[in-house]
Amino acid sequence: MGATVAPMNAIDTILRVLPWTDWVALVVYFAAWVGYAWFAHRLAAVRPSVLALTNRERVRWMLQTTSRENRVVDGVVVQNLSASPSFFASTTILIIGGLLAVLSSTERASEIVREIPFAARSSVLVFDLKVVLMLAIFVYAFFRFTWSLRQYTFGALLVAAAPDPKLFTDAAQRDAFASRAGRVMGLAAETFNDGLRAYYMSFAALAWFFSPWAMLGATAGVVFILYRREFHSDVLAVLNEA
Repeated sequence: MGATVAPMNAIDTILRVLPWTDWVALVVYFAAWVGYAWFAHRLAAVRPSVLALTNRERVRWMLQTTSRENRVVDGVVVQNLSASPSFFASTTILIIGGLLAVLSSTERASEIVREIPFAARSSVLVFDLKVVLMLAIFVYAFFRFTWSLRQYTFGALLVAAAPDPKLFTDAAQRDAFASRAGRVMGLAAETFNDGLRAYYMSFAALAWFFSPWAMLGATAGVVFILYRREFHSDVLAVLNEA
């Protein structure tokens, strides 16, 4: 009986750390993030998205690569593409260091936040939880950016390993190689997109420092912006013309 009561007391203590509005905001936040990622992946299978159309262009690019004897330009393009995740990974490290510094001086930081108009008055423990959430988001983003960087490295290896155009026995072999190399480039772009999405969602998490209602509104706003840019942007219309 005592063993059963102890876990119940622990759960009750955890639930009491935050008001119910904060728990609702957190649940909606993560549900929106995971739900939108799943929704965007499924929707892209039936209607064009920016990522799907650019992946199509990557396959075309690799097909052109297989017909060129000199692939210096392709190597330069891969290097330029990998520069973006490299930049964001370096920036994310700085942000993580800043958040760790905030955690080491939470009392001073929480006092500064309390002086901001309309900011929610919360305990130091709750403030720590909000900083930890931000920290977790950027740690996740760092892993996605660095994995994207590695995948671009794999893509560069495929470009370098592409056989001479004369060595392809037929068009089917060339198409198969281009499809495989283009898919690797596409996976790198998708992973980079995950990291960027984490950056977008961090702004919604930042609104939690003001109030859980601000977090709910910011989450809805960020998801709407992501949806518009991936499925209703001007660049999507231009890419879809081909």
